Amino acid sequence: MLDKGLFELLGKEKKYVGYITIIDLIGMLANVAVTACICLSIGLAIKRSDEVLRYVTYIGIALISGIIKAITIWASGKLKNTLGSNVKRRVRSDAYNKLLDLGLSKGGQQTAALTQMMVEGVEQLDSYYSYYLPSFFNAMIAPIILFVICVSFRWQVGLVLILALPIIPISIILVSKWARRVFSKYWDKYTSMGNSFFDNLQGMKELKIFAADLAKQQESAVKSEEFRVITMKVLVMQLASLTIIDTVAFGAAAISIVFSILGALDTVNPLSPAVALFLILISAEFFIPMRTLASAFHVAMNGSAAGKKLKVFLDMQVPKWGNTSTHNPESIEVQDVSFSYDDERFVLKNVDMKFKPGFNAIVGESGSGKSTIVSLLLGAHVPQFGKVTLDSVLVRDYDRSLYYKKITCLGYDTYIFNESIRENFRLAKEDITDEEIYSVLEKVNLKDFIKNIGGLDYVILEDSENISGGERQRLALAINLVVDKDIYIFDEATSNIDVESEAIIMNLIKKLAKTKIVIVISHRLANVREANIIYMLEDGLLIEQGTHQELMDQKGKYQILHDEQYDLEHGYMEVSINA
Repeated sequence: MLDKGLFELLGKEKKYVGYITIIDLIGMLANVAVTACICLSIGLAIKRSDEVLRYVTYIGIALISGIIKAITIWASGKLKNTLGSNVKRRVRSDAYNKLLDLGLSKGGQQTAALTQMMVEGVEQLDSYYSYYLPSFFNAMIAPIILFVICVSFRWQVGLVLILALPIIPISIILVSKWARRVFSKYWDKYTSMGNSFFDNLQGMKELKIFAADLAKQQESAVKSEEFRVITMKVLVMQLASLTIIDTVAFGAAAISIVFSILGALDTVNPLSPAVALFLILISAEFFIPMRTLASAFHVAMNGSAAGKKLKVFLDMQVPKWGNTSTHNPESIEVQDVSFSYDDERFVLKNVDMKFKPGFNAIVGESGSGKSTIVSLLLGAHVPQFGKVTLDSVLVRDYDRSLYYKKITCLGYDTYIFNESIRENFRLAKEDITDEEIYSVLEKVNLKDFIKNIGGLDYVILEDSENISGGERQRLALAINLVVDKDIYIFDEATSNIDVESEAIIMNLIKKLAKTKIVIVISHRLANVREANIIYMLEDGLLIEQGTHQELMDQKGKYQILHDEQYDLEHGYMEVSINA
């Protein structure tokens, strides 16, 4: 019922739970005082007493207690809002910082799942902290206070109430075993549906092109139905829990009321009408804290399920980087590296590569391990065997921020933010001037284009929808050129773009290679003919290496793949000319 791990996640905000619990107890005592004063006033009226001062005293105490009750309700709500906002702000900040600390790998989390966890998951956790926890502590303390009050007047009433009380938490515990399974599945179904929706939304164009939208619609409908079914199970569980608790609470209250009435009719030790009425009203209120707790139970289970996933994420081991400073690197190496993403299937096997200043290339068919090499060079992953070094020092031994000041990567899917062109450049260099931006845009032949579409204030839409693929790649390259780096990685940077853009990018790559370490990953071998060294990968193995001419002379896999591409491209050109 009380998750210690989630309670510890509160940090300094624990004090607010204590404040809320104390204020709620004060409010409960104020309510008891109001009830007592009303009962005493009714008792005086039954006796037809004319003691005006006592009437005024009871009514005055009741009004003061009522004001205190109103203040406690306001203060409790205020503190709950403060607790909730503080927790949400801090947990989201911690989660965001954790995401930054995890770096390029993101801890293996999907974007949609991360979004749901940081938005909806934190909201559920807020309900757990601000609603359930105060109810839990209030339900543990308030019945004991009310029991002492009841026993002081009639022990039979107090005994009935205190004996019935444990049935409620026992029933909650029994239901919780069922609830944990249900809520675990509930959150999994929720994130699964969210991932599917986000994935389909991103791939809407492809779904329409391949007429696969109906199939995906049906798949989404299945996931939605699964989520609806699990939601109904949650509601059934909640209804069953409340039914059991209400049966116990109202049944025990009814028995206590009977004992109160019998006490008033007792001839030996009769209760006064005022006391009997007071016990009747207190019996009805005795189970309210526990019933409030039961009502919050489903919130607790949902918040607990979301909170545990958040805690697992927050407890993820952050990649360890050192504090070695970098200098002008002379080489970056992959030494006898074997790597697996799942510790089962190795995507790289005993690979050795050395990249020096100049034009370096990695080629191979899809799935050969080219992009995995990139992730290792960027420090996103650490190989299970072998090592990745910069000037003979392990990459992860460097200070991460200093290391990233030396290296950059331009991929086929480099992200351009939904900001103005100027703001995108400022991400790379905060104090960049407009003249510097136009200067680098001229290098990628985009200066006139940018001026014609509205200048540097032109806002790039989400997923770069308002510029072409080639323009996006050239803009991404320009942003990468703003800050001087020592190592430039181009991961399929010329994939799926027009011939003009490809030529511009390749010319810039060759210029950079005169003074920098340039690593080009390409499926198109025509782009790497001028490379100083070409590494040929196949199924995670380094099968060939050398210059273009050396590899052609070997008449191995590289030569076969090169000739196939050459025949295909020139055959297409001949068909186009004849047509």
